[in-house]
Amino acid sequence: MLKVGITGNIGSGKTTVSKIFELLGVPVFSADAAAKSVMTNDQALISDIKATFGNESYFDDGSINRKYIAGKVFNDPAELAKLNALVHPATFRAFDGWSKKFPNAPYLLKEAAILFESGSYKLCDYSIIVTAPKELRMQRVIARDDISIEEAQSRDARQMPEEEKIKLADFRIKNDDSELVIPQVLALHQQFLALAQTK
Repeated sequence: MLKVGITGNIGSGKTTVSKIFELLGVPVFSADAAAKSVMTNDQALISDIKATFGNESYFDDGSINRKYIAGKVFNDPAELAKLNALVHPATFRAFDGWSKKFPNAPYLLKEAAILFESGSYKLCDYSIIVTAPKELRMQRVIARDDISIEEAQSRDARQMPEEEKIKLADFRIKNDDSELVIPQVLALHQQFLALAQTK
């Protein structure tokens, strides 16, 4: 079974592209959703977060105190790095557990905003980057999240530049309105099915 990572900077449309793969019957794991889930379900991670950031990290009912943690890590790269160092391995564990549910799938897709930043692309056989020009990405984010151009650009600036990700990725899907996305996805789908036969 092949493991294929898919990523893209904010507003690139990686989630939309992942949904097209899903329609083709490909199981898709959302690392971003899993990261939120493990913070309230993975007991080892919960213990580590409390030990690192204090018991105030969680409410008495077991739910996470997002405001408290955000206050700790938002403007402190060192603290954010500590949190990521705890959450990423738990997300990797969640992916491994999830992937065992699909023993007969030729390949799986792991959708992650920080596929390259977290190093999780190294655990995949191949990686895809979904790209779009920055202006178009910013327009999409402003429309989707109802935020200002400044906030959209600030979020984008916190991500690894798209050019760097393109160099690291094995495949690229252009989602810039110049090429149709579905034929690009179908071509890659056929490629992965063929590659899965040889693995």
